[in-house]
Amino acid sequence: MTVRVACLGAGYFSQFHHKGWDRLKQADLVGVADHDISKAQATGHRPFSDLKDMLETTNPDILDIVVPPAAHVAAIKTALAHGTKTIICQKPFCGTLRDAQDMTDLAKTQGATLIVHENFRFQPWFRTIKKAIDAGDIGTPLQATWRLRPGDGQGPDAYLARQAYFQKMPRFMVHETGVHYVDVFRYIFGDPTAVYADLRRVNPVISGEDAGFVTFDHPNNVRTLLDANRNLDHAAENTRCTMGEGLFEGTDGTLTISGDGAVHLRRFGRLEASVILGPNQAESFGGDCTYLLQAHVLGSLFGKVPLENSAENYLNVMKIEDAIYTSAETGQKVRLDGHY
Repeated sequence: MTVRVACLGAGYFSQFHHKGWDRLKQADLVGVADHDISKAQATGHRPFSDLKDMLETTNPDILDIVVPPAAHVAAIKTALAHGTKTIICQKPFCGTLRDAQDMTDLAKTQGATLIVHENFRFQPWFRTIKKAIDAGDIGTPLQATWRLRPGDGQGPDAYLARQAYFQKMPRFMVHETGVHYVDVFRYIFGDPTAVYADLRRVNPVISGEDAGFVTFDHPNNVRTLLDANRNLDHAAENTRCTMGEGLFEGTDGTLTISGDGAVHLRRFGRLEASVILGPNQAESFGGDCTYLLQAHVLGSLFGKVPLENSAENYLNVMKIEDAIYTSAETGQKVRLDGHY
């Protein structure tokens, strides 16, 4: 069985979506739409300048939305009005929790599956970490730290070459990037029960925050820390491969993720560490996580695996994001039931 896929968006990141669908034998990318028709034409796929026209002409089984958040609501409504039954939407999802909830409810009432393209949990190093922790390789997990260090945030030209709109986002580091690690932490340890955040802006040319510390309380007395600064880098030939470095620590050992995507396990009390995942060899972004998410979506549609990243489930990430900003604004720890 082959499913027909159409993509909305031909900006910088869309290339990873288009190439991913092209590699999946069970998918046929039948069209790409962008308000700038020249960008759609440059993809090599059937180009459109209007989403409604693309949907009516190609009648896809899946619409993959790869445009900024401000355009999500209109795109989802257009797809649902057409009768599209599977919609994948990039994050940040719809921009606001209210819009995201409304679109999730609307899709549900129309019997459509709405999915958020949250791909970091599909990066091979995080899948390996999850498997190792579940297998008991570090004993009882106690804490984890992720040091976000892409090194792309310095100077007046920060972000302009790839995603210029980053400079104007009033909420930036957490809303655009930090949510990836909110989802990773909840994937590995479960939804947090409380957050505390200290956020700041380092580069004055941008509108939002680009650095900060966010701590999370998880079930079973686990604590996690997102230590983020987009102005700093880490030891890697490609700092965008992992975007940083991580430690996952337990009573019996420590798992580390290095900037090349390798995962090492050091047993408690030992000096040496063993490699349980070698350095990343994929040429595509983030260990090929876009392709891996797309393959997961197809697997769920064919009944092979349960869907991990439904919009309904992803609303939890957005609620956590709001709690992070509330904590930063009030200087207080926020429980996820909304109380201080």
